[in-house]
Amino acid sequence: MSALTIGLLIFLATVAVLATGLPIAFGLGAVALLFMVIFDGWNSIHFVPETIFAGLSDFTLVSLPMFVIMGAAVASSRAGSDLYEALARWLHRVPGSLVISNIGACALFSALTGSSPATCAAIGKMGIPEMRKRGYDADLATGAIAAGGTLG
Repeated sequence: MSALTIGLLIFLATVAVLATGLPIAFGLGAVALLFMVIFDGWNSIHFVPETIFAGLSDFTLVSLPMFVIMGAAVASSRAGSDLYEALARWLHRVPGSLVISNIGACALFSALTGSSPATCAAIGKMGIPEMRKRGYDADLATGAIAAGGTLG
């Protein structure tokens, strides 16, 4: 079987599994396991736990929960609210000022952490509710955080 045919089969299986409404992680895992067993046999199942634990031992993943906790701490304290109040007053003449400042904060945070999910979680935890409180549309607030998280 050619590589193109195998790729097409994997693509079609992935689309079919995701169309069922199964969560993405489980769908991709099921397709990967299916094709691994088809092409390598049942003995290849023993590599799955090893691969999972090898991925989890990556040192950069250790920092992700800490950044999420830091974002939650700032969001639940008055520090985040006071920061957004100061930015709103300081930049009140600039259209979309909080969106611009959130994208700037995302760029700095993402450059420091190197992780887009950690940036979106930490900045989004406090940024989205503050922008919503000041009249920004939910789609705009979420999109600004999601786009800003990829800048690092």
